[in-house]
Amino acid sequence: NIKIYRKTVETLQINMGKLCNQACVHCHVEAGPKRTEIMNFSVVQQILKLLKKPNQIKVVDITGGAPELNEHFKYLIKELKALNLKIIDRCNLTVLHEKGQEKTAMFLAENNVAITASLPCYTEQNVEQQRGRGVFVKSIESLKKLNALGYGCGDENLKLSLVYNPLGAFLPPIQEILEKEYKEFLSKKFQVNFDHLLTLTNMPIKRFRHTLKRKGELLSYQELLSSNFNPDAAENVMCKKLLSISWDGKIYDCDFNQMLEM
Repeated sequence: NIKIYRKTVETLQINMGKLCNQACVHCHVEAGPKRTEIMNFSVVQQILKLLKKPNQIKVVDITGGAPELNEHFKYLIKELKALNLKIIDRCNLTVLHEKGQEKTAMFLAENNVAITASLPCYTEQNVEQQRGRGVFVKSIESLKKLNALGYGCGDENLKLSLVYNPLGAFLPPIQEILEKEYKEFLSKKFQVNFDHLLTLTNMPIKRFRHTLKRKGELLSYQELLSSNFNPDAAENVMCKKLLSISWDGKIYDCDFNQMLEM
């Protein structure tokens, strides 16, 4: 048995809503264009009031859905910037092509917001199988735009990380090896640069769980996760130093528990 103890909370993760311009098959939020759950101004104000009190928070991790689609997104970032906090925007890249988002990339750069961007593979076929037709081309265009603004070029204030998600019921490859492949391919093929690659293991909850169940893969995937449990990794799970706030202002100890409403 592994005992996991909380440490000092240093990261506040804010889910600004389940509205998204995409509806990915692996999404544990079940986000999509038809979702109406979105954080209102009152909850944003409560969060800022919380952060202005004495605390140990160093990082604010903004997620969704597509958090940029929340009308209070830029206001929140400006206020967080004034509090001298490190800000991370979890961006799906294609949202930067949406109407009204033409200046979002520039805004993020001007406020030194780190970007953690979803790109589940470096090949067009795999990305579109998971995220839909046209997504890969738009993602590459957005990455080029971010590079032109200084992201992913070694500037500590303009960090650009990419996120890999497995396409199906399997575990991600070794992060360091896959990062090298991503960098070589994207640089050579598209002249795109980024700082780091993060490999994520999909949790069997919400939309991804429904997909696994429909394919008859849920039980075998759960067994795969169990047989590959790594106690060393458990020692460093991000939730030990994180609190997660949902779109309606409820507080959870973890993003996954938020989606399970635990």
